[in-house]
Amino acid sequence: MHTHSTSRISLPSHSLQPILPTVFDPTPLQPVSFFPAGSEIYAQGERAGAFYQVEFGAVRVYRLLADGRRQISAFHLAGETFGFEADTTHHFFAEAINATGVRVFRFATGADISRQLLPLALKGLTRAQEHLLVLGRQNAIERVAAFLVDMAERQGGLQQVELPMSRMDIGDYLGLTIETVSRVFTRLKDKGVIRLLNLRSIEITKHDALHAMSE
Repeated sequence: MHTHSTSRISLPSHSLQPILPTVFDPTPLQPVSFFPAGSEIYAQGERAGAFYQVEFGAVRVYRLLADGRRQISAFHLAGETFGFEADTTHHFFAEAINATGVRVFRFATGADISRQLLPLALKGLTRAQEHLLVLGRQNAIERVAAFLVDMAERQGGLQQVELPMSRMDIGDYLGLTIETVSRVFTRLKDKGVIRLLNLRSIEITKHDALHAMSE
């Protein structure tokens, strides 16, 4: 497993999107923990008890299967939160995809957080259900198209979409091989649906066609 060292940096307070300010200990809100690309934020089996918000960069959440394969369950981009658990133990690994800043929200002592946590729990459940629907698609083109539509929507619906994760990451998220993911990207490019600006950025040139493929 990757090893890491974190460093503290200061960011302007206005960069934080407020999340549960009354039930989280305010002390950790000042610094941001920096994680280099590929470094571990927390491991499966470690004690839980905090929320994490991505300030910049991106995070992948995954589990290692019994045969050593990796299954990515979620990607988290700037402004999004992760780390919510139903009990006191992390059931997944969380890892920085690229240079990433993470702000930690710790529970205030004795706080009743059930009402405040419910919206985040429901949002996480919805995203998990959407991921299952993507995995249930019949072919690779539908899965990749649905993934790109989701990434575009999470980045404000812009025509140019940043993909901080690798093709292997995308494959481990969609249940496809890296070769299949690469072939689908090339096919979408050949159809004029997307333009490959570089390995980490695409331009969606035919939104309607991409949406149709994802349904």
